Amino acid sequence: MNTNTPEIKVAILDLYDGVANEGMRGFREILERYKMQHNLNLSYQVFDVRGKAEVPGLGFDAYISSGGPGSPLDSEGSVWERSYFNLIDQLEDHNLGNSADKKHVFFVCHSFQLMCRKYGLGEINTRRSSSFGVLPVHIVGNGNNEHIFDGLSNPFYTVDSRSWQVINPDEKRFKDLDMELVALEKERPYVDLPRAMMAIRFSPYFFATQFHPEADAHGMSMLLQREDKKADVIEEHGEAKYNEMIERLEDPDKIVHTQHTIIPNFLNKALLKYEKLEPRV
Repeated sequence: MNTNTPEIKVAILDLYDGVANEGMRGFREILERYKMQHNLNLSYQVFDVRGKAEVPGLGFDAYISSGGPGSPLDSEGSVWERSYFNLIDQLEDHNLGNSADKKHVFFVCHSFQLMCRKYGLGEINTRRSSSFGVLPVHIVGNGNNEHIFDGLSNPFYTVDSRSWQVINPDEKRFKDLDMELVALEKERPYVDLPRAMMAIRFSPYFFATQFHPEADAHGMSMLLQREDKKADVIEEHGEAKYNEMIERLEDPDKIVHTQHTIIPNFLNKALLKYEKLEPRV
């Protein structure tokens, strides 16, 4: 670490409500790797948003808001959610101001769903069955010009783990708010159901995914080998697809590549003022 460089502070908003998960480890791993690669004086702090209604102030350079369990509808009006949305409103107001120091936020899964409800971008409901596995995501529309997707194929592969979904995008609302839908879930020609929204560019500084770009191959392998998760995947996709998912974990062009690409691309933009620093040799 180069202690002669300015301190960079990242806030991780933990929405897991104390439930065991792989997501927080994934975020930490990405931030530690990014810190070493770019020789940065970078630190991060975790805030227990749902369990303790903890939220950071505006003194951070970037914010990452996690996934989490349960309904994205039932928390409406709760103390923790009011505090959470108050922070989002403050960050938006800051970014609309004249300060050159913009605040970038990355929202994942449960956070994605909460933000879609906040902005009224689509219908939020439960899936017919939970989605879990290493699955393709399709880049659409202006997503082909999205810097966060730089270096990815179309479709690219990532971890999808959710019982809820956001579907039927309100095109007028997207247009009125100048927001863009940039990715959809896999095509399912044999199923007459709408495809879930998977990534949204809310503003030049806010980006969200309904999938888990922080997930890594090791953590996913451990989950897929659990009997309950294995049974869920086989019930939803079949045993052949389950075996294919296991194979995908070993493919460096799939989940490994996604984990090394999406959030680092976000950090590159969020921390642009530090990009003149040379990576450690």
